[in-house]
Amino acid sequence: MARKTFINKIFQQHLAINRYLLFAGVWILLVYIFPNRKHFKYEFRKGQTWQYENFYAPFDFGIRKSAAEIETEKEEKIKQRALYFKFSDSITRESLKKAAAYKEKLLSEYPYVKDVFEPGWERIIRMYQSGYTAEALSPHQGKLFLVQGRDMYEISGKKITGTDGLKQALEELFGSLHIPKDSLDKEIREAQALWQPNVLPDEELTREMLRHELARILPTRGLVKKGQLIISQGSVVDDEKYKILQSVKKEYEKRTGTSSSVWLSLAYAALIGLSLLMLYFFIKQYRPELFRQLSGLAFVLFNMIFMAVLTTLILRYKPSYLYIIPYALLPLVIKAFFDSRLGLFVHVLTILTLGFIVPNGFEFIFIQIIAGIVTILSVSGMNRRSSLFFSVLKITLVYLFSYMAFSVLTEGNWKGIHWEIPILFILNGLITVSLVIPLIFSYEKIFGLVSDESLRELSDTNSKLLRELNEKAPGTFQHSIQVANLAEAAAKEIGANALLIRAGALYHDIGKILNPVYFTENQMTHVNPHDELTPYDSASIIIEHVIAGVELAQKYKLPDRVTDFIRTHHGTGLVYYFYKKALDESPGETVNPAHFRYPGPIPYSRETAILMMCDAAEAATKSLKEPTASAISELIDKIVQGQMDDGQYNNAEITFKEIETVKAVIKKKLNSIYHVRIAYPE
Repeated sequence: MARKTFINKIFQQHLAINRYLLFAGVWILLVYIFPNRKHFKYEFRKGQTWQYENFYAPFDFGIRKSAAEIETEKEEKIKQRALYFKFSDSITRESLKKAAAYKEKLLSEYPYVKDVFEPGWERIIRMYQSGYTAEALSPHQGKLFLVQGRDMYEISGKKITGTDGLKQALEELFGSLHIPKDSLDKEIREAQALWQPNVLPDEELTREMLRHELARILPTRGLVKKGQLIISQGSVVDDEKYKILQSVKKEYEKRTGTSSSVWLSLAYAALIGLSLLMLYFFIKQYRPELFRQLSGLAFVLFNMIFMAVLTTLILRYKPSYLYIIPYALLPLVIKAFFDSRLGLFVHVLTILTLGFIVPNGFEFIFIQIIAGIVTILSVSGMNRRSSLFFSVLKITLVYLFSYMAFSVLTEGNWKGIHWEIPILFILNGLITVSLVIPLIFSYEKIFGLVSDESLRELSDTNSKLLRELNEKAPGTFQHSIQVANLAEAAAKEIGANALLIRAGALYHDIGKILNPVYFTENQMTHVNPHDELTPYDSASIIIEHVIAGVELAQKYKLPDRVTDFIRTHHGTGLVYYFYKKALDESPGETVNPAHFRYPGPIPYSRETAILMMCDAAEAATKSLKEPTASAISELIDKIVQGQMDDGQYNNAEITFKEIETVKAVIKKKLNSIYHVRIAYPE
């Protein structure tokens, strides 16, 4: 016994050390990934009163322009941009050469037009040499520059001839020559085709110069000098003061953004450590079963780290996409494996911790905590995709409503809403719906957990193992169903996990499949095989059903949380019937009760303790010859008191009040089953 106690102490110490190491590792990792920068210590919103002391500029800074102001300035620069053209000497020479040849041809055909044609033709040549372009220049508001060789000079759209100007000059010239009508249009078209545009747009230079102009747009306007009063206590944060406060905040964060102060690291470590400490004590006090499971603790902490890593990555590369992160997944998956209270607590702690590093921390914390509460309240189960979809739709609507309300508070009107944010919220909802089921399935495999949906599947009596139990041990199968109904009702009454206890109850006696006839509920005749065995052999067969049940559970890959009900449903109790029989058959001899005790362990949770009560009560009630209400009540009191005296509930974290409540439920249910019926006349 001393050796066993020593081994248990070593195991408990080993578990505690691993638990401390797990929390410490998460603490160090979170401190490492969080950005090491100072935070502006004032929170402010447009339209609210400045509650702090008078605030003076801590340094010189410019008032930052809003994104809309910068965008307007860019549009104006683009509208007023300068256009650059290049003059082509080669095209000019080629066109003049063709013009000279055309002049000779025309005069040879119509020599009588020479005196009128030559002055007009020379005027067109001068127009062309000044510059001819096919581009429309008149509506452009910006300046025009012409590059000719190494020279560049500003030009006027009126000094450069366009397509319409050249055509008009040719029509006027040829209209004065008295050329036959049938030849006039042909000559005008031929003359117009001679002149190729020699002023060409230099698009590359235009783009380059526009880039320079856009780069010269300053992100700030005006200057606030160090020591200048920005806002006094009690003043309202109007639009102009809000812009100045936003400017000083961004400048402050910019100046301290690359800081690597040891004090900053210690401050982050303290805040993160406090959050993890609260989680540690919450789980220890209110979720002792989880506290003893390293895999369960690792699952909870992994999800916190997962959300923290996603947040820091988004903040580092695309802060505007912060609201696409599906934070609602955190309470969803934790609720799927444990309960709503733990899911909400972990979600709130995670959001509060992330509030240190995200922009607009108060807005982020408020929106995400409200969304987490709605998640817990609205998602009742994930066995139906339609139910999950409508629940996530509610969460998305809460996101949208909260964000829009905050935007109106900040800007004072609807104009301040950035409509890309609602799109991110919609994508957030779609991601949540798409990932929640695969994540739960993955977590079951990775951490060895069992979700509520898996428990529902296991509770289906058409499963392979339960069908085999029904075929080979029908009495045990009916007993298991009765125990499951009793245990589920009792669990609901005291707030225990009803789904888990139902699944555990259905499988707790599967070990009886191997030797069903040795258990009275499966004996269809009056022949009892125990009559031919010694009490020791009989007790061994009875005890063996626990070990066989665990082996079957492992063979059929039942979750450990369900297998634990098989291990603990008799605890270290005594097979009293055969122990008493051994005493009667060997009067005066010492009978070692260890040969008649189940191997244990004893129940370690409320659920396993409830199953032990219900199992013993349901089986014993069948032995009553007259199952009256008083007889049932006395029997259940005797059974439960015997289990308590034997120390079977010492590790179960169940209170005396809860035990009394469970007893009351069992009595009520069994009385309804075994109530006296009216004797019908024959």
